[in-house]
Amino acid sequence: MTRTGWPTTSKTGRVTLVAAAPAVLLVLVQIAYPLAHGVARDRVTVVVVLLSAGAALVHAAVTRGARWAAGFLMIVSGIGLVAEVLGTATGFPFGSYDYASGRLGPELLGVPLVVPLAWTGGLYPVWVVAGLLGRSAAGRVSLTAAGAVGWDLFLDPQMVADGQWVWRSPIAGLPGLAQIPVSNYLGWFAVVLVMAGLLEWWDRTAPDSGAARVVPVAVFLWTWLGSALAHAVFLGLPVSAVYGCCGLGVLGIPLVRGLRARRITLWPGTHGTM
Repeated sequence: MTRTGWPTTSKTGRVTLVAAAPAVLLVLVQIAYPLAHGVARDRVTVVVVLLSAGAALVHAAVTRGARWAAGFLMIVSGIGLVAEVLGTATGFPFGSYDYASGRLGPELLGVPLVVPLAWTGGLYPVWVVAGLLGRSAAGRVSLTAAGAVGWDLFLDPQMVADGQWVWRSPIAGLPGLAQIPVSNYLGWFAVVLVMAGLLEWWDRTAPDSGAARVVPVAVFLWTWLGSALAHAVFLGLPVSAVYGCCGLGVLGIPLVRGLRARRITLWPGTHGTM
């Protein structure tokens, strides 16, 4: 450790390598998704979820400790599971929908157990980026909820097109995405507000060293720009490509601007002005 309390360069490098390993595997498997079909695509989907959650939790554990990572998992996946079980049983808070049976592994009350892990994997990079952009706790919480909705503008159309779940809500959808009710996005925003509020409290229980922050930021940028490309070119989903790109762009555009202007930095011991 240096006198300033930051890890030494060599330790920072080791932490970055450990955190980057599952993220690199995640990208490689996601590239394979458009090439797979049928049962093979279902298996790729499960692996993508496991790697995205793994990348999030490994980064959290090596930078803030296993206890903090476990708390993140319990908050996000726990609330995610409750929301999904409630949603499939009652239609609240997202709207009425059902998961395809037997395609994504073991289920609990009609919800595949990989689904709450998907909440953890998808929300973590959004949470990190929102922390770089938000000027206050309320700002970070609201940006996290907005970013989660942006991510779902990619996720829901992709999974509906693949038949992983079916919507049965009479509520209208967005132009070009009529099969997905607007209530879904409102539900996402509300649920993630609760998650992010609890995460803001949990965030104070362990210091953020800033080490390897480049990893979740890179995952965020890959999710934003890579998903837009995949939807537009490889998956035949141009409408969701536009919606998702604009939705995650609420965080992505100021992030890129901040990085280019060096108002946002990704390495410990360096400070931007943002």
